[in-house]
Amino acid sequence: MMETGTTEIRYRPIGIIHSEYTKQEETPIQGIFNSSRGEVELFPEYAQGLKDLESFSHIILIYHFHRATGSSLLQKPFLDGQRERGIFAIRHFNRPNPIGISIVRLLAVKGNVLEVCGMDVLNDTPLLDIKPYVRQFDHREEAKSGWVDEQHIEDIGDWNSSPKELRRRERTKQ
Repeated sequence: MMETGTTEIRYRPIGIIHSEYTKQEETPIQGIFNSSRGEVELFPEYAQGLKDLESFSHIILIYHFHRATGSSLLQKPFLDGQRERGIFAIRHFNRPNPIGISIVRLLAVKGNVLEVCGMDVLNDTPLLDIKPYVRQFDHREEAKSGWVDEQHIEDIGDWNSSPKELRRRERTKQ
C-alpha cells in the first residue's frame, strides 16, 4: 500500500498541441461543440509510436493544463455557474493534478504531426499521451452524466461554447 503524499510521479511531455486558442476564456469547453482544427506535434523520438494510428477516426489526447491557475476541490463549472461542484464531478482545469483529456477527430498523420478537428486545447499545451478512441471499448450506451444531464445543452453546439460566451448568454440561468 502506498503512503499518502509520499510518492512523486513524473511525466515528460511527448509533444506539443498547437491550436488557435491563446486565452482560456475563449477556448471551447468541449471539442464536440466546434470544428476548430489544430495540430499535435510529437517530438521526433516518439514518431514511430504513430504507426497504424491513421486507421482510427478519433483519438484521445492526454495533456498537462500548463496554464491552470491553482487547485481547488470545489469549482463552478462552465455549464452551471450558479453552483459549486466537486472538482472530480467536473472537467475544470484547476485540479489537484492538472491533467486534461480531449477526444478529437484525426484528419491526417504527416510524419510526427497529427492534423485534428474538434480542438478544445490552448496553444502550446504539453502533450502527455495519445490513445486511440475505440468505439467498442469507450462508448457506454447506459451512461448517465450526473448534473450535466439537467443542463439543457441541446443548443450549445450553435454557440461559441467558450466560458466567456456561456457567461455572456447567461446559459446557466435557463
